[in-house]
Amino acid sequence: MDYLERVEPRNELVRESYEKSILKIKEILDKLQDDNRKYALFLKKIGSNILFFHKLKETFYKGHFLEMNLKELEKLNLEIYSDIKADNYETNYANPKFSTSIFGKEQGGFLSALFDFYISYAGYIRSKKFYKMEKWNRLFINAIELYNSETGELNIAELRNIYQKEIRDITTEDQIISRLEQFANVDSIPGKIIREADLNENKYLYHYLKNITENELKTAEFLQKFPTEKTQKLSKEIVKAYIRGFEVSGKDISKKEIVYLYYNIGQEIIIRQLKKTFEEKGLEVRIQGAVSTSINRQLDYDHRFDNSLYIDQEYMDKVIKTYSASMEAVSSIIQKNSGTFYFDKFGELPFKPEQKEACLKLNEKQQQLVQENMIKYSQIWEKYVPRQETSFGIIAFPVPEIGNQFEDIFEDTMHINMLDTLHWEDIQQKIVDVLDLADFVHVKGKDGNVTDIKVKMQKLQNPDKETNFVNCGADVNIPVGEVFTSPQLKGTNGILHLQETFLGDLKYENLKLTFTDGFVTEYSCTNFEDEEKNKKFIEENLLFPHKTLPLGEFAIGTNTLAYVMAQKYNILHLLPVLIVEKMGPHFAIGDTCFSWEEDFKVYNPIDGKEITARENEVSALRNTDIQKAYTNVHTDITLPYEKLDFITSISKSGEKYDIIRDGKFAIAGTEEFNVPLIKMLNY
Repeated sequence: MDYLERVEPRNELVRESYEKSILKIKEILDKLQDDNRKYALFLKKIGSNILFFHKLKETFYKGHFLEMNLKELEKLNLEIYSDIKADNYETNYANPKFSTSIFGKEQGGFLSALFDFYISYAGYIRSKKFYKMEKWNRLFINAIELYNSETGELNIAELRNIYQKEIRDITTEDQIISRLEQFANVDSIPGKIIREADLNENKYLYHYLKNITENELKTAEFLQKFPTEKTQKLSKEIVKAYIRGFEVSGKDISKKEIVYLYYNIGQEIIIRQLKKTFEEKGLEVRIQGAVSTSINRQLDYDHRFDNSLYIDQEYMDKVIKTYSASMEAVSSIIQKNSGTFYFDKFGELPFKPEQKEACLKLNEKQQQLVQENMIKYSQIWEKYVPRQETSFGIIAFPVPEIGNQFEDIFEDTMHINMLDTLHWEDIQQKIVDVLDLADFVHVKGKDGNVTDIKVKMQKLQNPDKETNFVNCGADVNIPVGEVFTSPQLKGTNGILHLQETFLGDLKYENLKLTFTDGFVTEYSCTNFEDEEKNKKFIEENLLFPHKTLPLGEFAIGTNTLAYVMAQKYNILHLLPVLIVEKMGPHFAIGDTCFSWEEDFKVYNPIDGKEITARENEVSALRNTDIQKAYTNVHTDITLPYEKLDFITSISKSGEKYDIIRDGKFAIAGTEEFNVPLIKMLNY
């Protein structure tokens, strides 16, 4: 069963209707040509967008893209996305603030969300879902019929009803197509580019039909001159790490046939080599996604709760029912899935969103429905893609937006990503041995950082054969460098404070979380002058859709080389969680690292001890009330070395063992971790 085998018949069914809709829209725009009243202007803009994307579709699929030169492709790419880029966004209907200034608060949010649909047609073109374009063309024609040309008014209530009906019209076939697009679209645009494109000529970048910026162009140009032997070495290390992820967790990769790749546009030379290396190990590679620089992060932020327009119990039940049926329909394909290897990126300028009252919001009932359905989704996914049989991998590299030293940072990042994991694990074991003596671990900040928290450890029944901490090398998470556990919630108390941190691309200033028996009970930041806005910001972006979250993970990062790199280039604020979590103690709010795998025994690679701290008091509820057992959130928050007074292991009898003191590792045998700090930073 292939993706296109399901999509193309649906396109053929509506081919004639689609062409008629385009002719009808042209007629409509001609009639509205001289009407400049507010609703007419809104409708004309949507109509012109539809016609633009129709022309783009014809250009793309009739082969004209192949005939265009680089300048023509650049010009067209700018035309596709220019209206919603930051410079033009202030006066665009997709901006809820602008839309409500014209149509009022009650109507503006809905019309902004509706308009957002009609600037996303490029996605339908990429995926060949022309039947979706036909569907939304018809909705637009219905909207025109609700416009009174005599009064200049638009029947918003009826338009909203039609919109909700169309959105809620989700079928099992729709879901099957989505699953096939995810797992079986062998002729996807990224897949064809990796197989066939001339990667030494930048024209191919524009064939993705995605936003192409200097990040994508300069990355591609840099890799075009990157030594082949380095690309080959990187690919071998990635494949070795991915396979080792199965080995150390006791999973059998020989039962699997496919690995999926998810990368950033511009990295194709690496991905092509990686595909070859995976296939040499007997794993077929399929491209699951290729991402580019966000067109407008404020737009993404503004529309994150547009689903409030149609979420209710009936809709969510229907989504779950059809999703489950679709997973069953493609189960024979999914069973071959070993997991996904992701390429993360870093270096984009920090984003501090504008908080807009005009944006749509989920009410409390809808938030509850979202949370319930997240758990149901996870249950269905776990049924067909059990974590006990699959794995994943992730690695990160910079984008050129990071600055003039991009190439040097890329080289240093590559060095860090290929550190000797076995040697690192040997040293980390000395930390694990001391941590296993702890009743709780005390972490205290300094130099303005008011962190002061005691993290309760779980009791080891048989310390000779059991351990609380995972000795984590570079397998699923590259680079190497952390030990982590699921702490006991009851008895975990104190304050975690970050003077500045970036979580999920959002900047938090003076983020302060207070934990009581392992749960966040108070929270604040200083992003805004208004304290209520600060609380709302944390609620909507850090806790959502929950009112509180438990401490799911406590870890100590050991990768001082990564930390030195961050200081050397002054890029700590630009690094991803994947690297930052290896650079000091980190606290993850939400689920444990073993969520959905608590009953699967795992062992440390060095001492062979079973890691028994695989659940906490929340995840233990999975056997009685699964809706209360998982949060579907796991956000790592890292305290950097220079803000550490100490991390101390304190035993039941009160004996104290410093893990870190005054920003340096203090356990005998871990001195090597301090060498980069002393040598490079004069610690």
